[in-house]
Amino acid sequence: MVRGAPKEKKMKRNFSLWLGLLAFALLPAMAQTPAGPTGKIHGRVINPTGEPQGSGTVSLSTDGGATLKFTFNVGADGNYSGEAAPGAYSAIYRAADTPAGKMVDMYRGVKIVEGQDIVQDIDMSRAEFVEKMSADQKKALEDIKKQNAEAIKANQVINNLNADLKIVNQDIKDAEAARSQAVTELGATATRDAVEAKATEIRTAKYTEIETLMTKDIAVMPDQSILWTNLARAELGLKKYDDAETNYRKSLALETNAKKQKPEVIGVADAGLGEVYARQGKVTEANAAFDAAAKADPTRASFHLRNEAVIFFQEKNADAQVAAANAALAVDPNQPILYYIKGQGLIQQATVDPKTQRIVLPPDCTEAYQHYLALAPTGPYATEVKGILDQAGEKINSNFKAPKK
Repeated sequence: MVRGAPKEKKMKRNFSLWLGLLAFALLPAMAQTPAGPTGKIHGRVINPTGEPQGSGTVSLSTDGGATLKFTFNVGADGNYSGEAAPGAYSAIYRAADTPAGKMVDMYRGVKIVEGQDIVQDIDMSRAEFVEKMSADQKKALEDIKKQNAEAIKANQVINNLNADLKIVNQDIKDAEAARSQAVTELGATATRDAVEAKATEIRTAKYTEIETLMTKDIAVMPDQSILWTNLARAELGLKKYDDAETNYRKSLALETNAKKQKPEVIGVADAGLGEVYARQGKVTEANAAFDAAAKADPTRASFHLRNEAVIFFQEKNADAQVAAANAALAVDPNQPILYYIKGQGLIQQATVDPKTQRIVLPPDCTEAYQHYLALAPTGPYATEVKGILDQAGEKINSNFKAPKK
């Protein structure tokens, strides 16, 4: 089951209440082993609610139950099978708790044929059996049927919800990989504008599908915080910032009032709010939201804080990206991308030496780039970083030590 979805309701399958009360015939137990030619028999035992009865025995008798000649155990799935000598029998069902010398149900006219495998179900949901129940038993049976019908309906809702969540999870991955998919579809010769337009088209389609599915599911199960979180994620991707903020807060409200809170959902919702604010240039609010995400789910603190730095980098907010990178590095100092982001933010403060025409990097900027190369000497930005250091007349320090956490 997809994380965050409610547990399925389970239906009762064994109903000893009916079986104990409905026992009605003497049955001395004298089972025999087949000798000579045999035929096979198999079937399923169904209890009065229409569900498999996963226990008890089915026996064959030639005298209406006075003697049990062949007995077969009923499995957990309600099925039984076995072999018996050819002949005409009655099939007798006894539950595990049926008193000695009594039976629960009987089918007459069961014919075992040599070399053949016959089917004989024991169906206690049939009208003939139910009619023999007392008024209290019939009422109790109807109550159980009603409960089972509600459980089946609830389970179907949950199954549909899980199927939708599976689609949503894939849609999120596809949206995040939209640019790569656009390059694949358009080819390496496509212009940057064409690639970005295609990537936007892919993202819009994926986030729109998520929005549609989650809106539908929330109408059925509005108390599930993960649904509101996913809806807000889609709205964020579609740049519906006000709606995204509202629905992230709905998710947080549900988790706040839950008996057992889910830290990972709270963290995602707080981080979502952080991105909503960051995309709108609300730095103070974004910092507070990402800090809340790290506090709510400390196991993923470095992930949330790194994303904060990445988002501010995407938004070209140099001061905010440097501050966010420093906050993330304080939690995990071994993430190369954070040093690159920090360096790219600080390089905005670089100057040019009028004599040499070389760029003059702020000290922290040089150090950030050196850290990046120490951690990722062949990383995706290594060539760019080496070029910047070279333009600044800075030698790459091959002995620069990667930081320890």
